[in-house]
Amino acid sequence: MGATLNDIAKKVGVSQSTVSRVINGTAPISDEMKNKVYKAMKELNYHPNSLARNLAKGKSLTIGLVVDADNENAFANTFFTRSVYAMEKVAQKNGYSLLITNDVEEKSSPACELIFGHRVDGLILTASDLNQNILSALRNENIPWVVMGETSEKNGTMNWVDMDNLQGGVKAVEHLLKCGYRKIAYVADDLEAMFTKRRIQGYEKALEGKNTCIIFKEKNEEELERKIIESTEQEHVDAFLCSNNIIAFQVLQALKKLGKQVPTEIGVVTFDNYPFAEYMDPPLTVVDIDTYKLGEMAAEVLINKIKDQNFIQREKLISTELIPRLSTRKV
Repeated sequence: MGATLNDIAKKVGVSQSTVSRVINGTAPISDEMKNKVYKAMKELNYHPNSLARNLAKGKSLTIGLVVDADNENAFANTFFTRSVYAMEKVAQKNGYSLLITNDVEEKSSPACELIFGHRVDGLILTASDLNQNILSALRNENIPWVVMGETSEKNGTMNWVDMDNLQGGVKAVEHLLKCGYRKIAYVADDLEAMFTKRRIQGYEKALEGKNTCIIFKEKNEEELERKIIESTEQEHVDAFLCSNNIIAFQVLQALKKLGKQVPTEIGVVTFDNYPFAEYMDPPLTVVDIDTYKLGEMAAEVLINKIKDQNFIQREKLISTELIPRLSTRKV
């Protein structure tokens, strides 16, 4: 059995609390006493428990990621897992562990228990899963947090990182215009999400607010197909900018049924760059969302806030990249 604090205390002739204060650095101790304790620790081959030492200092060296308890497909999302991988890499680099927990709309949620028990030094939240119980707990316990994704709260206290979705909308439309397309429709399935609002703002900005066409995708695929027919035949739409790869796939299927040729007659661009996007028929031109960089930036901002309470990073936008493929004409 290894040496204990009590063994060290007996050898030096002091109390266990004095030895603890030397090891944890929680109170002023003379250099002479420190040297005696360190000497005894060496002679007895004593190695302090780093977790216990950190907890004594009020630090767990753990950061948490809160995920939606109701979303059973969260980890099936390739983009989300890339973000988590990036967070873990940043955490390890800085001597932290990453703990993933879920959330429910209750004060006794697993996330709130972590906060009140100070078992994490900070939390990463997702914009789609913010609730006031967690935010109140974080503020009351003075625990740093950062949100992955832009939030609708504009009170000056919310810290978030996100892709520059407005810029992405501009890039997509500018590319389609350079390819010779003139009537571009935007297809979305969630008009309330902040990222959708920003993408549409970019879309409208590039078109200077003229000749726009917003298509809301219902859950019913037949309804989307009907809207695609109406937009191409009645409004003469010759290009579609899709909010994600799933919608883009459905648009391609609808156009194929209509006998429309992509990209000669109709152009298609989509946000996101799932692995299957480049293997579609035709391969999809995409606005690439670097979710690795998103997770990396979220973790870096959080750890900077943990280390320096005066660190301020209210919002951070990460640039998008347009990757041309065969679903749009060559420029």
